[in-house]
Amino acid sequence: MRAFPITVTALAAALLLTACGGSGGGDSSDKDTGRTDTGSKNTDSTACRIGEVGLQVGPANAAPSAGDTGDVPVTLTNRGARCTLDGFPGLTLSAGSATAAVPQDKTAQPQKLTLAKGDTATFTLTYVRGKEGDGKTLAATSLKIALPGADDGQDFKWSYGPVQGKKDAGDPDASVTAFQQAGD
Repeated sequence: MRAFPITVTALAAALLLTACGGSGGGDSSDKDTGRTDTGSKNTDSTACRIGEVGLQVGPANAAPSAGDTGDVPVTLTNRGARCTLDGFPGLTLSAGSATAAVPQDKTAQPQKLTLAKGDTATFTLTYVRGKEGDGKTLAATSLKIALPGADDGQDFKWSYGPVQGKKDAGDPDASVTAFQQAGD
């Protein structure tokens, strides 16, 4: 008869653990990593800010001559607290006072990315090199990169040649991909 109280005690302990969310299964969260045991990311983070990330432009696969296509990869490294990228980067090409916004790649589907300190994400600017001196070409000298939802950005020297316009120099034949988690 002594086995009966031990069995009841063990059963009560198992029920108590299950009711309290202990090791009785279910979806337990790990607050330090932002992941649950199902692999989903914690969405409790703020938008990434330009002053808290490092940006590396290139090395590029520059278009060698007019009509050729070039790709300029950009790598973003989070140097601050956990943050989120939700959407496309904002890119603007400039030549003196003339500017042209780079449109989003219409085939890309942005994903919400959460970056811990030290994590990286990438995107690519694809462009068609224009003909020097052509009225439809933007003789770009700088590239401004802004993060989703932000007005401020960071300027970089553009050294990949003039950018062809679709209709005119203000409508660049270029596109930017959505952010992708580096290493995915």
